[in-house]
Amino acid sequence: MKKIAFIGVGRMGRPIVRNLMRLGFELHVFSESLVKVYDVVGEGAKYHAEIGDCVKDCEVVMTLLGFPKDVEEVYFSRGNVMDSVKEGTYLLDMTTTSPSLAQRIFSEGSRRGFRVLDAPVSGSENAARKGKLAILVGGNFEDYKSCLPLLRAVGTHVSYMGESGKGQHAMIASQIMIAGTLAGISEALAYVKAKDLDTAKFVKAVSSSEAGSRQLDINASKIMDRDFTAGFSIRHFLKDMLIAMDESNKAALKLDVLMTIMTHYRQLEEDGQGEMGVQSLAKFYGA
Repeated sequence: MKKIAFIGVGRMGRPIVRNLMRLGFELHVFSESLVKVYDVVGEGAKYHAEIGDCVKDCEVVMTLLGFPKDVEEVYFSRGNVMDSVKEGTYLLDMTTTSPSLAQRIFSEGSRRGFRVLDAPVSGSENAARKGKLAILVGGNFEDYKSCLPLLRAVGTHVSYMGESGKGQHAMIASQIMIAGTLAGISEALAYVKAKDLDTAKFVKAVSSSEAGSRQLDINASKIMDRDFTAGFSIRHFLKDMLIAMDESNKAALKLDVLMTIMTHYRQLEEDGQGEMGVQSLAKFYGA
C-alpha cells in the first residue's frame, strides 16, 4: 500500500498528507483548484482536478471532508470514487459522519469488491501535524489489520470498534463527551471569574486533580487568552452534535445535556461565530 489518493486537503487533511509523504507514501490529491493544494503539490503530492483521475490507479482512497453531503457526493456521484476505483481498493472515510452513511458506503463498496472502513479521526490540527490523532475504526477486522501500518502513520491511538458504522458511533459518543466537558469548563471559569479568583492559578491547581481533563489542558489557556480561533470550528461541531441527536432519537435516548449545549452553540453560530473554535462556548457563559 504505497499509492494513496487523498480527498479533503483542508485544515486536518493537509498535515496528514504531509506525514504520509514523509513516510514514503505516494500521494495523489484532488482539488477543484490547484491554488488550494499548491503547497503540498510543491512538496511532492500529485495533483488531480477530477476525482476519478485521482483515485483510479491508487491502492487506497482516504477522504476527510466537512459534512455528510460532501462524503455522499465524493463516493456516489457519477464518475467519482465508486465509479472509478479498481476492485480490491481500500476506501477509508476519515470524516465524522453518520453511521448510516458509513454502512451505505460499506454495503455498496463491498458489493463492488472494495474494502471499506469508516475511520473517523479525533484530535486537533496540532495533533494531526504530529501524527498523534486518535482513529476509531469500523468495518471488517481483516481489512483493519491490513490498514494498520497506514493508520499508524496518521495516529498514535488506533482502535478497532467493530463492524461497519461502529467507528462513527464511537466518534459520536466521543463528541458527546467533549461537548459536556467544554460546557463544564466554561461554567466553572465563569464562576471563578464572578468570584474574583485568579483564573490561571485555579486552572493550575485543578488540572492534576479529578477535575482535570484533556479539554481543560487544551482549551483553558485559550479561553484565558481570549483566543477563539478554530482548531475545530463551531460549525463542524454542530454537525457532529446533530448526528448525535439523530442517532440518540433512533435509540429512544434522551440526551438533555447535549440538547442544551447544542442550543448554545447554535446561538453562537447565529451570532456569526460559526467559524470560531469550539472553546468559544465560554463566551456564552461569560467566562
